[in-house]
Amino acid sequence: MRTDLSAFVKAYDVRGTVPDQIDARVVRALGAAFADVVARPEGAPAVVIGHDMRPSSPELATALAEGVRDRGVDAVLIGLCSTDGLYHASGVLGLPGAMFTASHNPAQYNGIKFCRAGAAPVGQDTGLSAVRDLAQQWLDADEVPVEERRGEVSERDTLADYGAFLRGLVDLSGSRPLKVVVDAGNGMGGHTVPAVLGEAAGLPALPLEVVPLYFELDGTFPNHEANPLDPKNIVDLQAAVREHDADLGLAFDGDADRCFVVDERGEAVGASAITALIAQREIAKEVARGVDPAAVTIVHNVITSSVVPEVVAEQGARAVRTRVGHSFVKAVMAEHEAVFGGEHSAHYYFRDFFFADTGMLAAMHVLAALGESSGPLSALMAPYERYAASGEINSTVEDVPGTTARAAAWAREQGAQIDEMDGLTALHEGAPRWWFNLRPSNTEPLLRLNVEAADEATMERVRDAVLALVRGSAA
Repeated sequence: MRTDLSAFVKAYDVRGTVPDQIDARVVRALGAAFADVVARPEGAPAVVIGHDMRPSSPELATALAEGVRDRGVDAVLIGLCSTDGLYHASGVLGLPGAMFTASHNPAQYNGIKFCRAGAAPVGQDTGLSAVRDLAQQWLDADEVPVEERRGEVSERDTLADYGAFLRGLVDLSGSRPLKVVVDAGNGMGGHTVPAVLGEAAGLPALPLEVVPLYFELDGTFPNHEANPLDPKNIVDLQAAVREHDADLGLAFDGDADRCFVVDERGEAVGASAITALIAQREIAKEVARGVDPAAVTIVHNVITSSVVPEVVAEQGARAVRTRVGHSFVKAVMAEHEAVFGGEHSAHYYFRDFFFADTGMLAAMHVLAALGESSGPLSALMAPYERYAASGEINSTVEDVPGTTARAAAWAREQGAQIDEMDGLTALHEGAPRWWFNLRPSNTEPLLRLNVEAADEATMERVRDAVLALVRGSAA
């Protein structure tokens, strides 16, 4: 039976089920194609490869290394790491990289996030389509061509360097003592948090008391899915924050590139509010260096809260909107030399971290901001919680274009402006102010709705009206 790579090579990564879609044979072909499309043309001597704690990840990482070696390129295996740990290795070593993870997806999934040297993105338009097509050609022919001189394989431990690098960007040593509960969800946070926020990698102790939840690395996710975006997966964290009288709680997804925050009351803090807070801190850091704030750029995706561009404007800096997804955000950040970028999904990107996303660095910014203040986290975040938001609401829809057109027509009738940068965004700037975005998922067969408004009643009215249009055609 023919393997159809287009079924699981997505817009900005590879993600599918094991072993029916993704197995060693498929991965070896993808590794060889990645070497030909990315590594060799760039003159890269090697590809750095890391993996998460999923049961299939070590075998698949080895298979990709074999494919890379088939094409005469060396492989550097860094073993267990978070996705941002792989980006750090790619950035510091100046090598293209591959990370085996399926992020927050259930245990039967796995996948690959590729990057160029310096953690530069590889998405559909920046090489991933070419990798897919070449690998497909070789799989169909049942043969990957092998160079006369195969590449060598080496191993390298980069965890301590990763921790030291992050600590060099955000200094927590002078913080007031904080108690923080961390839910790693049996994902890679259980590997990185003790190294970065604790002493496990040999770094000096910080004024932090870490209360661990589910730090055991287990890719079967025995406690809950490693997807903190779903409210049911942070219930244990919320309870633990209250039980331990902690200052805050942090939850990481499976590959620990995303971080979610819970305040001292156990209430979830929105990712847009965190984006606004970090944006303000990064702008202030640039200004302290003597940079004109008007020369500082912050990137945010189309469905982050309006608070983000507002806070950026209040600091005299410039906000730039972009499509949802890490490869798009990274590309726009690089284009504008942006210092920071944030997404609604708790992906946070930093110029000083190779324009890549890192949940750990975002968490350290929150810890630093709280450590510099005298009050609780809820008070610190209050200025960044200005609007009522629906959160992301998913619907399965048969006729996506028709459904979207009906929603657009309704929005125009309300006097809203329309743009199609990513799906459909409708903005009503008059009183009461509101906007919604309706876009197809890049990774699942869903239409996603996000609504934000000046008040709860307006948000509910717009949400319910758009949902009625969407679900009237639902399968």
